[in-house]
Amino acid sequence: MSAVTYEHIKTCAQSGARLGIVHTPHGSFETPAFMPVGTLGTVKTMSPEDLESMGAGIILGNTYHLWLRPGTDIISEAGGLHKFMNWKHPILTDSGGFQVFSLSNLRDIQEEGVHFRNHLSGEKLFLSPEKAMEIQNILGSDIMMAFDECPPYPATYEYMKASVERTSRWAERCLTAHSRPAEQGLFGIVQGGEFEDLRIQSAKDLTSLDFPGYAIGGLSVGEPKDVMNRVLEWTTPLLPADKPRYLMGVGSPDSLIDGAVRGIDMFDCVLPTRIARNGTCMTSAGRLVVRNAAYKSDFRPIDENCDCYTCRNYSRAYIRHLVKCDETFGFRLTTYHNLYFLLKLMRQVREAIREDRLLDFRESFFEAYGFNQPDAKNF
Repeated sequence: MSAVTYEHIKTCAQSGARLGIVHTPHGSFETPAFMPVGTLGTVKTMSPEDLESMGAGIILGNTYHLWLRPGTDIISEAGGLHKFMNWKHPILTDSGGFQVFSLSNLRDIQEEGVHFRNHLSGEKLFLSPEKAMEIQNILGSDIMMAFDECPPYPATYEYMKASVERTSRWAERCLTAHSRPAEQGLFGIVQGGEFEDLRIQSAKDLTSLDFPGYAIGGLSVGEPKDVMNRVLEWTTPLLPADKPRYLMGVGSPDSLIDGAVRGIDMFDCVLPTRIARNGTCMTSAGRLVVRNAAYKSDFRPIDENCDCYTCRNYSRAYIRHLVKCDETFGFRLTTYHNLYFLLKLMRQVREAIREDRLLDFRESFFEAYGFNQPDAKNF
């Protein structure tokens, strides 16, 4: 039996979105779900207790960064990533591929893997499908990701075709190298950019390998929103209905709802934590940049419709003061709020699916948030 399984609960009659539960060795979580990102074994400024209290069912770790610091020897000695960071619930680790490919001036892609330089020290390193599996097996994550290439946007058809074919070959090597399939689920990643036939080919290649779950990669990399939605409409129906579907790197509120409408179960992004450190907050009425001078004497909470720890206890004026002074507590408060906002949003999405009204919820949310305005700004 696979280490990771998907249980379907309901399909929304109005939208076709689906409600489900993903079961893993460290517990289960309801979907559609947003997964906070803990790159270095921590979600920035948050404790595991914070994440539990706001309802995070699963978080991410980053294979590349944890490989470099503190290294797999330390994490292995600690008993795995869960024990090392004191997180008792599911963890998903990416393959490290995105970080390698984002360092485009430092790497060389070959069939055997990628030669690149450590972005911290300049040391020469090599990451292959086999090495990515070895690292993730040591980390002990519940969900591992196959090593793939995440091509840039835009890319030529010829480049994308060669990349998809290489990613499919690497996926086979990942399955062969995965040493703990009964304890860790390995997801394949569908690539293909904005080209429908390449998405179809990638999905066909990967589903033939019978992974316990599938991700859609290569989106939210600069393409227009309508392109992302169109690719999801092509790709999601090609993935097995009895397995989790994960859209990588997406975390804006509109994209979470639009992804759920198109059959996605899992999402992750650094967006809520990254913008929080700039004083940008997600609210029920749209984006609020709390560091702006308009909030200097504003003693209301960040969002008057929010019941998170931040909004129950602290004012915009106080948080602005902290953020302007680069006080860590200010970043902690904005981060808590943003993560809570997205996790609550996904609870609302799940409830709307349960009640067959997700399109109605989408319309009302977009109206309140300002996404329906011609000049609406996203993050």
